[in-house]
Amino acid sequence: MGSAVETAEGWIAEHRGDLSKGCREIFEFGEPAWREYRSAEWYVARLRAEGFSVEEGSAGMPTAFCANWSNGAGPVIGMYAEYDAVPGNCQAARVEEAPREGLGFLAAGHTDPHSGLGMAGLGGLLATKAAMERHGIPGGLRFTGEPAEKVRGSKPIHAAAGYYDGLAAMLSFHPFYMLPLCNTVRWDTQCGAAYSMVYRFRCLRPETWGARDGTPIPQSHSDIRAPGANDALVTMYQMARQQREAMLPHRGGWSISEAILGAGQATADNLPARQADLQYMIRVADLQMAEQVSGHLDRIAEAAATLNGCEVEKIWVSKSRPGLTNHAMATLVWNEMAQVGAPSWDAGAREILREVQRNCGVTPEGDPLLEACEQLIAPQEAEAILRRALPPEQMNSTSDDYTDMSWHAPLARFYVARPALRGGPYPAWAMNALGGIPETIDPMVTTAARILARSALRLLQDAGARAAAWAEFEARTGGGVGGERWIAPLCDYAPPVDLAWPEYVETRRGRHWHLPG
Repeated sequence: MGSAVETAEGWIAEHRGDLSKGCREIFEFGEPAWREYRSAEWYVARLRAEGFSVEEGSAGMPTAFCANWSNGAGPVIGMYAEYDAVPGNCQAARVEEAPREGLGFLAAGHTDPHSGLGMAGLGGLLATKAAMERHGIPGGLRFTGEPAEKVRGSKPIHAAAGYYDGLAAMLSFHPFYMLPLCNTVRWDTQCGAAYSMVYRFRCLRPETWGARDGTPIPQSHSDIRAPGANDALVTMYQMARQQREAMLPHRGGWSISEAILGAGQATADNLPARQADLQYMIRVADLQMAEQVSGHLDRIAEAAATLNGCEVEKIWVSKSRPGLTNHAMATLVWNEMAQVGAPSWDAGAREILREVQRNCGVTPEGDPLLEACEQLIAPQEAEAILRRALPPEQMNSTSDDYTDMSWHAPLARFYVARPALRGGPYPAWAMNALGGIPETIDPMVTTAARILARSALRLLQDAGARAAAWAEFEARTGGGVGGERWIAPLCDYAPPVDLAWPEYVETRRGRHWHLPG
C-alpha cells in the first residue's frame, strides 16, 4: 500500500493551491439550506472534468448530486461533500467583523465550515482516484453532494432512495466543533436522532370567524376579524416554549429549536394573515424521544389552529436515525490519522489569529491557538471524556445526519481541528472568519484530505479490513441491511425544497439576501 499512499499524498501536496482556491469559492458563495445552487454546480463541473459520471438533482433534491467513478470491478468506497451555510452568519474572510461584499450580516455564511468539509472530501476523493489509476487498484468511488445538512436534510432522503446501498464502506469527516472530539474518531457514542418539521397555518375562511350559527360576519376594517395565521404561529411558539419542560426528562443532551420561515403578508393591513410557517428541529438521543416530542408538538399545533380560525398542515423536513458504531472502521481510520498527525499552523497563521483576538477586544498573550488543535486524542480517551456528561443509559449524543449513512455500510466518523482561539469567549464572527481565511483553514483541509485518501486506499486494498468491518456491521444490525436490529430509512416524505427557505435573489439592485414570504 505504501506506493499508492505516496501517490495520493503527492497529489494533495501538488494540488494544495487548487483545494485552497475551491474552499474560498464555496465560502464566498455562502448559500443556505436547499438553495446551494452555485455550490452544487461548482462540484458537478469539477467532478465531470475529473472523469466522474454525475447525476444532478439526486433523489429529487435540486442542489444534491451523486458522482461515480470506476477502475474496474471491486469494492466501492463512499465519501461526500456538504456546502450549506447558515442564515444570519454572513462574515468575510477578514480579521475584523465585516459581511461579505455586497451583503449584510443577516445573509448566510459558513459556520462549521462546510466549505472546508466539502473541499477536504473532494481532495481525499481525487487523491484516491489518482492512486487507483497509477497503481491499477480495482474498485470504485462514490461521492454524494449533501445539501441542507444544518436541517439534517439530504442524507435521510438519499438513504431512502438507495444512494448509500452497495458501498463497501463510508468515510465521514467533519471539522472539529466541540471538545473532546478534536483530531479523533468517534468510538461508541454516535450522534443521535433528529426530527424536523414545519407547521403551516392557513386562514382559509376568515369570513366565518366568530359566527356561532355559521352566518358570515362583516369584514370591514372596523369590524371583528379572524386572528389568522400569524396569531396561530405566535400561539404555538409561546405554548411550545411554555410546555417544553413537560416534553422530555431533565437529563441527557437534547434540544428543541424553532425558526419562523414565513409569516403573514409582507406589509401591514387590517386583514387576517393567510399563511405562516413555523419550523422545529428536535435533536434527541433516540427515536422514542423524537416521537414523544413530535406528538406533543402536533397537539399544540392543532390547538393553536383551532383558537385562531386556521387549519394546520405538518410538512416533514427530516426524519433522521441515530448513528451506528463500527469499531473496526474507527480503528482503521485512527491508524491513518496517527500516521498523518494533527494539522499545524505556521507563524503567519498565528499572527492572523492574534489580529482576530485584538479585534475581539482580547489582548493576545502567548500562543493564540487552542492547544487541542495540534494534538491527537485516542478514540477511547475521547469517548471516556464524552461519557462523563451523559447518563449511563444514553447511547447517543449531539446531532449530525451522517448517522443515516451508517445503517447502509460500515462507517467511521472522524474530526480534524479547525483553527480555534485560546481563551474567550469570542463572538461568532471570529470562528466564521477563520474558516474562510486560507492561511488558517487550509491546514485542516489538507490534513483531512490525507486521512480520507489513506483510509480509502487501505479499504480498497485490504480485504481483511473490509471483512472485519462488515462482520461487525452485521453483528450490530442483527444480520446486516434488513436485519433484526437494523433501522430502516425513516424518510416517507418528499424533499421539502418548495418551502420558503431563505435564499439570494437577483434584482435590478444586484444580488441580495431574501426571506421569502
